[in-house]
Order: sequence, then C-alpha cells, then structure tokens
Amino acid sequence: MKIRQLKNYLTLILGFVCLSTFGQKNKNTLERPKLVVGIVVDQMRYDYLYRYWNKYGNDGFKRLLQKGFSYENTHYNYEPTYTGPGHASIYTGTTPAGHGIVGNDWFNRATGRNIYCTEDKSVQSVGSTSVWGQMSPANLLATTITDQLRMATNMQSKVIGVCIKDRGSIIPAGHAANAAYWYDGTNGSWISSTYYMKELPAWVQQFNNRKLADKYLSQPWNTLLPIEQYTESTPDDNEFEKTFAGEKRPVFPHNLPALRGKSWDLIRSTPFGNTLTKDFALEAIKNENLGKGSNTDFLALSFSSTDYVGHQFGPNSVEAEDTYIRLDKDIAEVLNFLDKQVGENQYLIFLSADHGGAPVPAYAKSIKVPGGTVSSPEIQDSVKQFLNIKYGKADWVHTFINRQIYLNHKTITAKKVNLAEMQQKVADYLLHFEGVLKTTPATALAGSSPESGVESYLQKGYLSLRSGDVLVTLLPGWFEGYAGKETKGSTHGSSNAYDTHVPLLWYGWQVKNGASSTRVSITDIAPTIAQWLHITEPTSTTGRPLQEVLNR
Repeated sequence: MKIRQLKNYLTLILGFVCLSTFGQKNKNTLERPKLVVGIVVDQMRYDYLYRYWNKYGNDGFKRLLQKGFSYENTHYNYEPTYTGPGHASIYTGTTPAGHGIVGNDWFNRATGRNIYCTEDKSVQSVGSTSVWGQMSPANLLATTITDQLRMATNMQSKVIGVCIKDRGSIIPAGHAANAAYWYDGTNGSWISSTYYMKELPAWVQQFNNRKLADKYLSQPWNTLLPIEQYTESTPDDNEFEKTFAGEKRPVFPHNLPALRGKSWDLIRSTPFGNTLTKDFALEAIKNENLGKGSNTDFLALSFSSTDYVGHQFGPNSVEAEDTYIRLDKDIAEVLNFLDKQVGENQYLIFLSADHGGAPVPAYAKSIKVPGGTVSSPEIQDSVKQFLNIKYGKADWVHTFINRQIYLNHKTITAKKVNLAEMQQKVADYLLHFEGVLKTTPATALAGSSPESGVESYLQKGYLSLRSGDVLVTLLPGWFEGYAGKETKGSTHGSSNAYDTHVPLLWYGWQVKNGASSTRVSITDIAPTIAQWLHITEPTSTTGRPLQEVLNR
C-alpha cells in the first residue's frame, strides 16, 4: 500500500515538473506565424460574402468564415474611397491625412500637373520597355506594417507584393520590401522597377515565358455555371452595363480572342486576371521560400480584376457574380497550397477590400431608388466661367479631381484675391448643381477635428499639401462621371455605406472561429498585426488593435 502511494506521489510530482517545464518553454519562446498573407479584394462590398453564398465552394470564402473570425461591421472612415488610399490605409493603419495617398491621382502644385500615386520618374521598368514600371512607394509618407516587420527582424523577414495593379502591389509592400510585382498589359508579363532590383529573378522570367495571359485570353469568357443559375444578378442583357470595345451587347459569351486585339490588357477586366495573379502568387511563395525561414515573412496579395469588372458591369451583373464564384476557387487554391507549403495553422491571413462599390445609377432609378451622375468636366468648366465673371478673366482653376476643385494659388496671390473668400464663393456656387449634397472649403477643415458626420470623413481624407480647395460631397447614390454624365457601369469614392462597408476576415495561426458586429475601422488592421507579431505599429497609425480576435 505504501509503495503504491509512493508511486502515485512520484507520478504527481513528475506531472508538475513537466507542466512547469512546458510553461517555462512557452514563456521563453516567442511564437509568431511563419507567414502573414494579406489579401485585399478590389471593390469587394461586404455583402458579396453572402450574396453568392450558395454558389461558393467549401474551401474558399466559406472556409475563411466558418473557421476564421469575421468583423461584420468594418468600414472606411474617410473619403475619397479609392484603390490607392484604401491599400495605404490598410497597411499603414491611418487615413490619407496621415499617409498622404489622397487619391489614385491628385494635382501636384509644384509641377502644375496631376501625379499618379505610385509614379516615380527616377526609376526604370524592369522586365519591360514600357513606362509602366516607373513606379515606387516614394509618394507614401508613412511606414507600413510590412516596413515595420522588416525593421523589427533586421531586414531578415521577406516581404513580397503581388497585384495586377501596380498600386495594389507597391503600396502594401511598403518602402523596404524585397520586391513588388505588377502586370504590364503591353507585353503580358509581370514586371517590377529598379527601385527593387536590376533584373527580374529567374523564376519570374520563367513564369513570364509560360505566356499564361495568352492561354487565358485564347478562349471566350463564358459563365462557369449554367447562366440560368445566376439568380442573384440582373438579367444578362440590360442597359446598365458597358460593352467591351468591339461588342454590340454586354452579354455572355464574351469572345476574348476576337476582342483582345494586339494587347494583353483585356485580361484585367475578366476573372482570369485574378487567376493569373493567383498563379504568380503561388510561384512567389514557392520560389522565395516564404514561410520557410526563422522569421515571419509577409505576402501582400491583392486581386484587382473584381474592380475592373465592377466598373464596367456594376455590382448586380452576371459578370460580377461569375467573377466572385471564380475568385472563390482561386482563394481556395491559395489556402490549400499554403497548407502544403507552409503548414496548416502556421500562417496568418487577413482578407479585406480597398473599398466597396456603388449601385449603377440607371439601375437604381429603374427600381425607384435615388441615384444619378454629375459630370466632372461640366463642373470644372462651369467653375472657371463663374470665377471669370466674378473676379475677371484669369487662370483661376487648375482642375477638378477626386470631387475636389484645385484653385490656382499663384494667380490668386498675384491678383491679390483672398483665398478663403474665393473658396467659400466656389463652395456656395457648387451647391446649385443637381446631385450635390454639401460643399466644404478647405479653410473650414483647417484646425477642426469633427468626430462624426461628413466633415469627419473629409478631415481624415484631407492633406493640405495634396488636397484641393473645395471638397464636394454628392447625394447618396450619386457619383461623378469623368467622361460626362455616365449612366452605365459603377464606381466608388464616397463615404456612403456601399463604398465604406467591406469584409474583414482573419484566418489561420491562433485564430479562433467567431464573429463580431462591433463597428471597426480599416485602420485597425495594421496595429492588430503589429500586436500579433509583437512589433511596433507603423509610424502614423491611428487605428487600434482588435482585441476580440487577439484574445486567443
């Protein structure tokens, strides 16, 4: 009896020792995922997660939702909601007021012309003879979470950006990335710039030599499922969609071989642009050995064909539905590849979007929902005429872009006109345009910090060095037409829910299944990753770590 009691006692002691050792090991070992994959889907509204639910497979969006954590009420907290600012806000944890990407383009007062958000004439294309490689993150004023990861590991972590759009690759990859790659429609290849490298790695050259863009453009785009099953969309033949050049009607099948001409650019506006992006991303993971080192690596992966399709056909089209059904399969392939290449639960994924998308105004009107389009050229010309009458003929206006009037400050100074007075007069004048809800002079934003309402969104999207003089807010359902009062296709850019409400899914490493309806901001993503990786958040971060998903 005593021997048995002694054995039990020794077993108990041994158990305490093992637990103590295990606890000490955990305490002394800093656990991090092997790889972080940031997936940004261009122009993905939140409701797309559920609108096409019955058409999705089990390994893509459903897997992320059913095994991951979903923030169901995630919004952008500024305007304008465009691709460049959206990617920058996700990865810097702040808004355009902090990171400086106030649009895809903006007027540069120093040069007197519009500047593209990633243009950099000091670098050259790598992998192409076109100008489309003259790009870098030089215009981004803040660091990204990818920059912080590189610095935290003494540049040992690998960071790669991949997107068919240059801005969707370059901005997320940050200033200190190992590489960023994007697509050149003039040669059908993935390219980079001398900011990152002198020549493309051998694996990229080999990938380009496979000519996959030719393969995907060699057959018509037809629906993946029988077209009568696309019951979540409007009828295929309608008056709300734009046609491809060379088409008579915007209907399936879209004869890509006949429509492409001598360019490879058409693939952007098809779901096969996303598939090509997926193909390249998998090669990047494999050939760069992402997730195989002793430090956490980061793949910034953005799918942008959804945006091209949305602009052309709108959110209620069969084309949009087919694109998301196919994207679901692409994402499933990424997840399954990561399971094998990196290891299940060894990688951390977040999935979100750079903005949503507005209903097509013509469609909205057809179902008695408010909507319309204002003409950007008409507004710009009208303001010029108004100021010529009010102050005398002169070069008063530079441009109207991002729903902002840029006044000519040199002319105003030379003519000794009060800038604030002119801004207010232009703001008052623009209120007479149909579709305009509110106008805000830039001087009214200086020094103010509104916590809610339209002014709050404008303030967070405004940077005096780069933004305009008068900001125009349109009525819900209205958007600007750059070629006049466009009635077909969709766009984005406002602070309305259809543009600000996007998905936010977390999946993989230490993520427990769950969901939250708490309203959170897109700027919360970067500080959440920073806390997860135990590194410093980006320099201008204004977001906060999301504790519900972090409480693991």
